[in-house]
Amino acid sequence: MLGWQFRKFEIGEGQSKYEELLSLFQELMIYSSGNATNAIQWLMEMDKEYNLTNDDYGIRDFIDDLTKNGYLSAEMGKRTLKPTAKMNLSLRKKALQEVFGKVQKSSRGNHNTGVDGKGDEYTSDLRPFTFGDNIEQIAFLESLKNAQINHGLNSFELQYKDLEVRETYHQSNMSSVLLIDISHSMILYGEDRITPAKKVAMALSEYISTRFPKDTLDIVAFGDEAWKIEKEDLPYLEVGPYHTNTLAALELSLDILRKRKNTNKQVFMITDGKPTCIKRGSKFYKNSFGLDRLIVNRTLNQAGKFKRLGIPITTFMIAKDPYLVEFVELFTETNGGRAFYSDLQGLGDFIFRDYSHAKKKTNRR
Repeated sequence: MLGWQFRKFEIGEGQSKYEELLSLFQELMIYSSGNATNAIQWLMEMDKEYNLTNDDYGIRDFIDDLTKNGYLSAEMGKRTLKPTAKMNLSLRKKALQEVFGKVQKSSRGNHNTGVDGKGDEYTSDLRPFTFGDNIEQIAFLESLKNAQINHGLNSFELQYKDLEVRETYHQSNMSSVLLIDISHSMILYGEDRITPAKKVAMALSEYISTRFPKDTLDIVAFGDEAWKIEKEDLPYLEVGPYHTNTLAALELSLDILRKRKNTNKQVFMITDGKPTCIKRGSKFYKNSFGLDRLIVNRTLNQAGKFKRLGIPITTFMIAKDPYLVEFVELFTETNGGRAFYSDLQGLGDFIFRDYSHAKKKTNRR
């Protein structure tokens, strides 16, 4: 349990005993990286200390309810329990509410570009009708009002010059890649950095799938190497004895985005350290001391490729050491992206605002 920091768990008002335990159990499932057995054991230890259950409802009752409600299932031929797809979804929804707050549902789920023209989202702006405008754009009430003013009620007629249309905005679809650093430093120095990173990734994936269904989000974990993971895997990510191969993460994300048909593409990267590893041929080149010029140069060269392709990289740095900040600033300048130096509590808010306010231009002139 090295690197984990616990605080007093607050029970929601008006919740049943099952709901209280479920909320706590969901937190423990993330901390245990999906090990339901460990989560149950921790829950029992906490019950001994804080009297979470009572004579009418015990841990055994809670486990039975979890299986009955479809959150846990027994592995075939084994006594162990494993999380279900319903549990995975509940963890993402819980992360969404915790990290981003309760996002209001919207009938349309796209990013406005701010470009006027023949789009699919109406604005409050009006302009005179011009040849080529769609009939659906005509603001009939305003047009009839113009006709009355221009021609009077006794000789009413609707002419071409009376017509006004509602302005529209173009809508854009976004393809994003979220890079999550799972190197060993994410749990070093008594600070748990991986759990907030996982929660933010879960919240972002749930936010996009519910509010921007036409957008895509691919998630990449990276340590010595980089590999793509599914959103269902997010609660169960574990930090390993890895160095930080930022180059591999960037290379994989570029491969992913090249296959996406959307015009608008971007990369989010959550990290707490400098690149300390690259691969040369079949062997790893690693150096944890300072900023290795070979590793840094290779990483910056890759960042430059993103700039030439018009793909910004937004780096969320959860460390503030001066020499690390210096690297991130150089990295950001090379890519033409942005960088945020965030504490763990502000990480979700930064990413939420950055994503939800993204306004990209889809048309090419």
